[in-house]
Amino acid sequence: MKSLLLGAAALAAASISSAAMAANAQVEAPIRQFIDAFNKGDMKTAAATHLPSVTIVDEARPFLWQGPTAFMGWATDLTNDDKADGVSGEAVALGALKREVISGDNAYAIMAVTYSFKKKGVAMHEPAQMTFALKKTAAGWKIAAWTWTGPEPTPVK
Repeated sequence: MKSLLLGAAALAAASISSAAMAANAQVEAPIRQFIDAFNKGDMKTAAATHLPSVTIVDEARPFLWQGPTAFMGWATDLTNDDKADGVSGEAVALGALKREVISGDNAYAIMAVTYSFKKKGVAMHEPAQMTFALKKTAAGWKIAAWTWTGPEPTPVK
């Protein structure tokens, strides 16, 4: 009987643990909206998925943006960086959710992504990860911070 109770307790704990790790569509919604808007070139909608004061770490120069002008500063710097490097046709494809942790009004999510573009006419891709910190507000979940982590892009074969 003791073994049966211990087994049932372990099964219940595993079920709770799995439920806690399950993807939350509400947490992922601003991430998907951000990427969709970015791909359309709609930076106003992309910015609306973020808190007014955000932190961004990305591979575009100068690599770090913080505060109330961070999002539009990042967008401008990315555009300028791409022009200087001969980059065009940028698009980000979201892949699998790698990890999601929700604690009250805070969330942490890691998503696989692939950045595709042309560099001086050559098709390139960069499989990477984006890590997000989100905050639940009266208007729903908003992105508080994100980072881009990936290797050097390579030509598409």
